[in-house]
Amino acid sequence: MLRFKTFSILSSAMMVLLLIMVVSLLWGQYPIDFHTFMGYLEFKLMGGTGNDTYTLLDNIILQIRLPRVLLAILIGSSLAVSGAAFQAMFVNPLVSPGILGVLAGASFGAALGMLISEQWYVVQLLAFVFGFVAVGVAVLIGGMVSNSRSTIMLVLGGVISGSLFTALLSVIKYMADPYSTLPAIVYWLMGSLTMADLHGVLMVSIPMLLSIAGMVALSKYFDLLSLGDEEAKALGVNVPLIRFLAIILATLASSLSVVMAGMIGWVGLIIPHIIRMAFGPSHRLLIPLSAIVGAIFLLLADTVSRLAMSVEIPIGILTSLIGIPVFIIVLKNARAAWN
Repeated sequence: MLRFKTFSILSSAMMVLLLIMVVSLLWGQYPIDFHTFMGYLEFKLMGGTGNDTYTLLDNIILQIRLPRVLLAILIGSSLAVSGAAFQAMFVNPLVSPGILGVLAGASFGAALGMLISEQWYVVQLLAFVFGFVAVGVAVLIGGMVSNSRSTIMLVLGGVISGSLFTALLSVIKYMADPYSTLPAIVYWLMGSLTMADLHGVLMVSIPMLLSIAGMVALSKYFDLLSLGDEEAKALGVNVPLIRFLAIILATLASSLSVVMAGMIGWVGLIIPHIIRMAFGPSHRLLIPLSAIVGAIFLLLADTVSRLAMSVEIPIGILTSLIGIPVFIIVLKNARAAWN
């Protein structure tokens, strides 16, 4: 009965995601009506060529909108699942994917790449590398003390690591050319999906989906970790191993999110809270549902960012503007939902 209920909830959420995905493909500065869209799909399935209208739709849908839609789904899922996993590991409802400094490290790496090179792949590579370096610094500090306080020190290590790379990011911004490089860094840090391309999205989709799948597979252990380290060990859980795997998977997903779209905040903090309030604290449902709802949230935010004004609003700004009031509302029931 419980499995059927879980399946029903996840299936319903997936149907909503598919519906919003279609709406996002159709809505834009050049709107596409549903009848034309269905005709386009039939035309593509039949292998037709030479139709000017459908050639234009090819460019709009396949080259512009589809990569953004897929990237929004991947990033929303990754950040929401990473946030839920970190909250379970640290038994703290205020934890987000940036707790170990990965977002600050990746931001520094990207800014450094923009300063030293004009090649976009260099920017992405350095963002990814320094995301892991920042987490490595946090874990190194966390390992300096006894295991009984490792969780507390790991959080402290993350705060120190995040502060360090935030300071280094300020140095990079100070050194950057104020007429070219600095505006690019500032805009990138606001978060945006405008750089999405189908090839790049398909490249990062494999590690991001594997990371999400890995965290879903660990969900049964997150329920035990939420009881505390000692209780989890008493129930036979290898706490250091589970925590290590979860940190690696969440860091990989979070850093790739920053690599592809810059800083997008609040998704990993508010989505797990909303689901926990609505459906309870069981991570066997919370983790996979966070992936779907996180994708829905970011997809809606991206659609609004494209259509709300004549110019596109950076999606990182929009998620913050939405996330702050939502989190204030969620805080009223956070204790009951967490328990």
